[in-house]
Amino acid sequence: MPPPPLPPNLESRRPQMFPVLDARDIERMQRFGEVRHFRDGECLFAAGQPSPGMLVLAQGRVALSRRDGLGHSIPIVEEGPGQFLGEVAQLSGRPSLVDAHAVGEVEALVIPPHRLRALLVAEADLGERIMRALILRRVGLLETGAGGPVLVGPPEGAGRVRLEGFLSRNGHPYLAMDPARGAEAASLFERYSPHAEELPLVVCPDGSVLKNPSESTLARALGLLPEGAFETHYDVAVVGAGPAGLATAVYAASEGLRVLVLDQRAFGGQAGASARIENYLGFPTGITGQALTARAYVQAQKFGVEMAIPAEVASLRCAAPGAPLTLALTDGRKVRTRTVVVASGARYRRPALANLGQFEGRGVFYWASPIEARMCADEEVLLVGGGNSAGQAAVFLAGHARRVRVLVRGRELAASMSSYLVERLAASPRVELVMETEVVELAGSDERGLRRVRWRHRPSGREEADDVRHLFLFIGADPATEWLTGCGVALDAKGFVCTGAVLGEEPLHAEAWEAAGRAPLGFETSLPGVFAIGDARSDSVKRVGAAIGEGAAVVAQLHACLASADTRVATAPLTSPCSTP
Repeated sequence: MPPPPLPPNLESRRPQMFPVLDARDIERMQRFGEVRHFRDGECLFAAGQPSPGMLVLAQGRVALSRRDGLGHSIPIVEEGPGQFLGEVAQLSGRPSLVDAHAVGEVEALVIPPHRLRALLVAEADLGERIMRALILRRVGLLETGAGGPVLVGPPEGAGRVRLEGFLSRNGHPYLAMDPARGAEAASLFERYSPHAEELPLVVCPDGSVLKNPSESTLARALGLLPEGAFETHYDVAVVGAGPAGLATAVYAASEGLRVLVLDQRAFGGQAGASARIENYLGFPTGITGQALTARAYVQAQKFGVEMAIPAEVASLRCAAPGAPLTLALTDGRKVRTRTVVVASGARYRRPALANLGQFEGRGVFYWASPIEARMCADEEVLLVGGGNSAGQAAVFLAGHARRVRVLVRGRELAASMSSYLVERLAASPRVELVMETEVVELAGSDERGLRRVRWRHRPSGREEADDVRHLFLFIGADPATEWLTGCGVALDAKGFVCTGAVLGEEPLHAEAWEAAGRAPLGFETSLPGVFAIGDARSDSVKRVGAAIGEGAAVVAQLHACLASADTRVATAPLTSPCSTP
């Protein structure tokens, strides 16, 4: 029987997705695993359950199939001798997204996650072929929704949009169903009779049903949070999984450090929501923020980085000089680590509109992904902002909306936006630039969401209004550093983290530095062992390239800090603001 067809964009890459290894390849892999035998019909691993790792088939065949919580099971492929089973989830030991059953007696080499990572590093050419296959298989699962939850609710419902964004930005497959257009979805509605605030219903792969869960609740149901991670002492804990944090994770882990990355929402940060980045070195045709950061996310796992997403840090605690630093999470768990890297970036700025919160997720958005673009098809869209992120979003949305009206507070774009984006906006027949203008009023209802927006021309005071259902806000961001309050890390007047020694000034917590026997390193904060990089750092260049550069550069300083036997942790509270250049 021929294998079922793949999505059209992947069919031509089938040989890369399902390569056949020769005897020499398998011989090189022997030292990384152990041989196991499976009976005819035996389940090797099941969707939603932790898998033993990657399996290399020596004898027999294995049938792979995808299923969802609604009871559907669809064949994917049948693999035989010389082929291997697995996708990127096996790098970190997360639950499998597919089912695998033996067809006849099977003999397989089972390579557990930590040994798989060792294989990828030790056998570079073989590792490249395996890694490519693992990534392409995940792409295939994402495009079909295989192995993920089923979201049941209206397409524009705030809860469904929120959870779709969470899953898509974390690279996890899912299916979405509209109860108004499908018999199965309607049947679920009839069975559970959900109230509006209980939507969407989420059917997990094991058949359990959640009602409008939080991101954290859904992540736990899907096995995305590493429960054992918080029992380990780390060399480095990185707070924030944007470009800066991911760069630190990749370089630090590749150099042998034990690394944990925490993020409260998704990997990629604000950069991950960029529709297209065209001025990042090495990508002349551009690359989406999601694609760039997803590669870094997988690369970090290849080197053994542990990821905890979503996991929100509430505070940094310094118990006593010489004791490990402690990150307290909002759910009560704790992380102990020798060093901390603050890469928490910035939080989207919210304009002072009285009823803004009423429409967030119901017509007001802070990023433009394919999920939001789908809702804007052939409609009027308002976008507020004059920076690169605003320009990238406007260009992206113009490919979907009937018209994108861009409101800018300033008199010209050249001062805040790259010239290539200014030129592209000016050339687009679907983009209208409105300068020196700001939004002053939103109107709508809880049931129907945003329905009308009023804006004002600042010099003249003239106001206009229009029926608009989609408003995108890109008006800058404030530092996400409130979790550092009270721990002794010095912030500047705007809340960004100060780093390094200021020439001619004695550093804060001088006693701690005297005990450490050194001055603060370039990216080190006022507390020994705590570093800051990327958008959260005072006076940093707010660009993806700069963030990645700082994430890489800080690793040498982490090594220097860890190598210092006299490193101590300060406990004194912050008593004065830091100086800025």
